[in-house]
Amino acid sequence: MLEMITGGFKKAQDLLQGKATIQEKHIEDAIREIRLSLLEADVEFHVVRSFIDRVKDKAIGEIVQTRVSHAGKKLKATPEQHFIKICYDELASLMGPVDTSLHFGSRPVSAIMMVGLQGSGKTTTTAKLARYLQKSGKKPMMVAADIYRPAAIEQLKVLGRRLDLPVFFAPGKTPPQICKDALEAAQFKGCNVVLFDTAGRTIVDDVLMHELEDIKAVTAPENIILVVDAMIGQESVNVAREFDRRLDISGFILTKLDGDARGGAALSIKEVAGKPIKFLGMGESLDRLEEFRPEGLASRILGMGDIVGLVKDFEEVVDEKKAEEDAEKLLRGDFTYNDFLKQLKVMKKMGSLTDLIAKLPLGQFGIPQGMQVDDRELMRVEAVINSMTVFEREHPDCLNEGRVARISRGCGQPRNKVAELMGRFNTMRGLMRNLGSGKKKALGKLGLDPSLAGALDEQIPKAPKKNLVDLKKKKNMRKALKKAKRRNR
Repeated sequence: MLEMITGGFKKAQDLLQGKATIQEKHIEDAIREIRLSLLEADVEFHVVRSFIDRVKDKAIGEIVQTRVSHAGKKLKATPEQHFIKICYDELASLMGPVDTSLHFGSRPVSAIMMVGLQGSGKTTTTAKLARYLQKSGKKPMMVAADIYRPAAIEQLKVLGRRLDLPVFFAPGKTPPQICKDALEAAQFKGCNVVLFDTAGRTIVDDVLMHELEDIKAVTAPENIILVVDAMIGQESVNVAREFDRRLDISGFILTKLDGDARGGAALSIKEVAGKPIKFLGMGESLDRLEEFRPEGLASRILGMGDIVGLVKDFEEVVDEKKAEEDAEKLLRGDFTYNDFLKQLKVMKKMGSLTDLIAKLPLGQFGIPQGMQVDDRELMRVEAVINSMTVFEREHPDCLNEGRVARISRGCGQPRNKVAELMGRFNTMRGLMRNLGSGKKKALGKLGLDPSLAGALDEQIPKAPKKNLVDLKKKKNMRKALKKAKRRNR
């Protein structure tokens, strides 16, 4: 996502790295890289020029405070870090301020009108927003007002069944009449919000706009949301201008931002139209609608990750109590392949690996530019674990050469791939077991303060000795049976 823009800021940072004093020439070189990347990413020309001017004005001629105090400690800041901070502030300002609110009036049933061009992902986004409202305690109903696109009504009905939400449709009626009738039908169904999935066109035309204006006139929606495909580049700005001029939209939802290396629409659309970006559509899952946070996106563009966004994703799919229990098991070293499989499934629910890694503050250790993380790797790991027996998953130490060969045949993976997974699993389990035991060596390997060892001993429950004894008994019993078989021969 936004690889072109991120690449430009990375080059600018590299140009300034290690310089004790930054002169105007250095700033010019860095800004040139940023300007090129923004233009290549389809950011609107006037937005680029305005952004560059603001960064340049703040960066040139300013005295940089290289030593600052924070929480009673003296910290050293480099001129390069100061320049990146200026870029971060201006990026957040360009896309902000934050306004993800939806207005619900005093009527028994509020209306949200979803508009946009054909192919922008409007129908799926309507279902995602309905799911978002459902989780917020609302009772939404979706309305199939697109009577022109083949299978549009059927698609919304399928999405409604997946979410267990009602879908209103009325064959033979015009879209304005369908939307008007839907407001009355919603009260009978006990719904308090309706979402109109309106028709789109490949281009903005008068026929489309007149129909949308008629729907607005007869339903008076509290919110008009424009769904914009981030991959159409600068054309998104023209689309936004026209829809806002004719309908006075409330805000935007950007879709397909996770599949676009350019993503110039994210930086252009708020500045040009003056209306807020409310949500980002990330991925195909109906839960993948993120509240827009300009600070988080600015941080990701600059390669600093988005921990707040990652935590929100995590909270969406993880039970807090279960997560604490799993953490205790991991630190006791009592972590099995079944536990590992559960964690993989949680990761898959949170989105693609590329997106998850982009939200980590890895800096220069992140994914190299242009490199794609293969999400199928999770499927391969899952296949290996599913090819194990119940006993093998619960007792990782029992895996030997014969078992590895059988698992390899069962999952269709080479033996070295199975062995590689086992090696990584055992290394992680060993490190966490040592960490849980308070061993300073393990803490050092993890880059932690060895003085934490005592505190960890007090807080982490010890592994039950009975389990270890039972395992030892079973192992000795198997050895005795093998000896008895050899004697009987």
